[in-house]
Amino acid sequence: MGDRGQRRKWEYCWFAFICFPVLLFGEQASAQIRYSIPEEVKEGSVVGNIAKDLGLDVSTLTTRRFRIVSGSEDSLFQVNQNNGVLYVHKNIDREALCDVNAACLINLKIVVENPLEIHYVGVEITDVNDHSPKFPEKELLLEIAENTHPGARFQIHAARDPDAGINSVRAYKLSQNDHFDLEIRDRGDEKFPFLVLRKLLDREQQRKHMLLLTAVDGGNPSKSGTLNVTVIVLDINDNRPVFQQEVYTTNLPENVPAGTIVITVNATDLDEGANGEVVYALGSNLNRKVYEAFQLDSKSGEIRVKGAIDFEETDDYRLDVLASDQGQPPMTVDCRVIIKIVDINDNEPQIEVTSLSNLVSEDSNPGTVISLISITDKDSGVNGKVLCSVDDSLPFELKPSFKDNMYSLVTKSTLDREHRSSYEITITATDAGQPPLSTLKSLTVEISDVNDNYPEFSQNPLELYLLENNAPGASIFSVSASDRDLNENSAITYQIVRGNGTQGDMTSFLNINPENGHIHALKSFDFETVKTFKFQVVAADSGVPSLSSNVTVKVYILDQNDNAPVILSPVSTNGSAEGVEELARNVNSGHLVTKVRAYDADIGYNGWLLFSVQEVTDHTLFSLDRYTGQIRTLRSFTETDEPQHKLVILVKDNGNVSLSATATVIVNAVEPKEAFAASDVKNTVNDEEESSVTFYLMITLGSVSALFLISIVVLIAMQCSKSTDYSSKYLQDPNYDGTLCHSIQYRSGDKRYMLVGPRMSIGSTIVPGSNGNTLVVPDRRRTASGETNYDGTLCHSIQYRSGDKRYMLVGPRMSIGSTIVPGSNGNTLVVPDRRRRASEEKSPRILFLVHASNYP
Repeated sequence: MGDRGQRRKWEYCWFAFICFPVLLFGEQASAQIRYSIPEEVKEGSVVGNIAKDLGLDVSTLTTRRFRIVSGSEDSLFQVNQNNGVLYVHKNIDREALCDVNAACLINLKIVVENPLEIHYVGVEITDVNDHSPKFPEKELLLEIAENTHPGARFQIHAARDPDAGINSVRAYKLSQNDHFDLEIRDRGDEKFPFLVLRKLLDREQQRKHMLLLTAVDGGNPSKSGTLNVTVIVLDINDNRPVFQQEVYTTNLPENVPAGTIVITVNATDLDEGANGEVVYALGSNLNRKVYEAFQLDSKSGEIRVKGAIDFEETDDYRLDVLASDQGQPPMTVDCRVIIKIVDINDNEPQIEVTSLSNLVSEDSNPGTVISLISITDKDSGVNGKVLCSVDDSLPFELKPSFKDNMYSLVTKSTLDREHRSSYEITITATDAGQPPLSTLKSLTVEISDVNDNYPEFSQNPLELYLLENNAPGASIFSVSASDRDLNENSAITYQIVRGNGTQGDMTSFLNINPENGHIHALKSFDFETVKTFKFQVVAADSGVPSLSSNVTVKVYILDQNDNAPVILSPVSTNGSAEGVEELARNVNSGHLVTKVRAYDADIGYNGWLLFSVQEVTDHTLFSLDRYTGQIRTLRSFTETDEPQHKLVILVKDNGNVSLSATATVIVNAVEPKEAFAASDVKNTVNDEEESSVTFYLMITLGSVSALFLISIVVLIAMQCSKSTDYSSKYLQDPNYDGTLCHSIQYRSGDKRYMLVGPRMSIGSTIVPGSNGNTLVVPDRRRTASGETNYDGTLCHSIQYRSGDKRYMLVGPRMSIGSTIVPGSNGNTLVVPDRRRRASEEKSPRILFLVHASNYP
């Protein structure tokens, strides 16, 4: 208070100092403005608009430095220079700022400049009821003798409340009771409570009185504080022991350990000292089992377990208990204690299985009885109620019988021995006790087999690729079927389905071992006679009735190089491969002399013929095209050249073991007139013969070509039927020159492949592209200008590896960077020709990839 007074004096002096120049220079000072706010308001709460209440222009507050210039208390408030609003800056606690009973007023000085003005603002902090009345102590203990006269007064400390005015303590209340009243004495600014005895106390009736004194303030809502008052009544001795009840009844679970307290009997004596001390004893005429099972504490009255307690032997016990005080003579009373033994779940269920059959047929109908189950439990009540179950995932279930705890184990659904041949059935018996006890019993059930499964082949149809000229009587193939049944139901025998003996029926040349499915060919097959045929094999088990299934075996005869080339032209009159040609001496270089024509009954690689000069009189005069058999002049004839020249032409195929034939061509060099005459004579003589030879040649070539195309179409159709998906598209601007090469056979793993198409240049390589399906063929003969030149020659086969498989391709020579991609049918490889001219036919070069499997 002293510091606050000094601060106020200083403020007055400061105010006078400020007011002097104001009065001296005629400047203005306004009267005081007063606001009122409650304490504990939120920070930022608006107190009032000072600028509005003073009539100041809000727009000039910032330039005139509108502000508060008061002391340290002014930090509780702040003024907004933008709108002149006074607001709360910090939390305000009235009890910390001002006296309890005095008004709480905070004065603020507001200054504005240009011109200088000083305004006084008073903010009154009003009290709110934020404190509860509080007693100096929480509990008060009073001792009053039971013979104290009514009207005696006992003073109690008053409660305190920091709030002011009506929010301070206004009243006291005493809890409802029969012996005490409350009296209030008002001493000006404070009220004091007194406890007044209204009725005589009796310690035997009530030795302790618990009272609750409540102080209430006048706030809205009001707040209160409490004081617990305990009154102890001092005793005089005038009573005897008394049991709380004549009959004590309790429940005791069985199997409790020795020393467990069963119940405590209690006899009270209202007297004190020796006359109030009570001792206990058991009656003398009790059953012997009582003394073996229980014992009584003579001082505390506790009855404890002494021996074993078993509900299954005795379900209740009855005891007589005596209570005596220590007075002279002693006073004795008795009571009856009844102890009921409670059954606990201490016996597990017992499972007895009477098995009818441990072997169940897999074709048993649902509901077939397998075993009888009997359950027993020594406990009683809910502890003896037993539920029996098996795993729901098993095809078995328990059916309850009309008699309690009797079940039948039956099949719940159909059985399948091939899916599961035996079951370990665990029977679970659980009683209804808490906690429940369970017993497990396992029963093994074997499932017997019936013939309910057909023999199965791994795939259907089966494909066999067989080289021609096989050895008669040798095994060519083996079929195998499996049966999921057991024993004789799975014993399989094989037989071939015989045809009707027609010309295309090949089953008469086949034999099969009925035990193991090995197939033997009784004859040697010739590719040129039979290229493919199929037959069926039946697999039957030995069950009753027998079940069977069949599989189709498709046989593809593979060609071998077993036919030597045949010379078609030239052919002399005696049938030998020899011809004479008349050639004028004035022919130019490159003149076609003749063409050697040959034919091979084999196909593919084995039927691809190459021509070479085996013997010639003058190497500088004639040339032979190794692929077409055309003989041309290398230069013009000279005077020194011989008039007759002999050429021996070797024609051989490209089989693994090459076969060949030779043709002799004799060229006579004559003068132009002689050559012309000879030519007329020759044409006249041989015109009819040539026409006949040409006719037979056309028939032969047509037949071979038809057989070849049929083979290719069949193989492509087989590949297309398989699930192969290629996402690549045909490359643009391809050009196919129409030249096809022979087939190439190769092996990859357990499969065999055949490629048919034009040749590529020697040394070319084919590697997989970025997508795994693209084959890149670089051309090592690219010119310096970057252009490629395909000269029409055919190359040998090319091998490459992709993953764990090896492939071989044959095709035309291509430019560097060219790609080979699968076509729309998954088996065609398209090779673009970047050198195609606009005038050329837009045809792709095509390679056929033929897939073969089970190649021996």
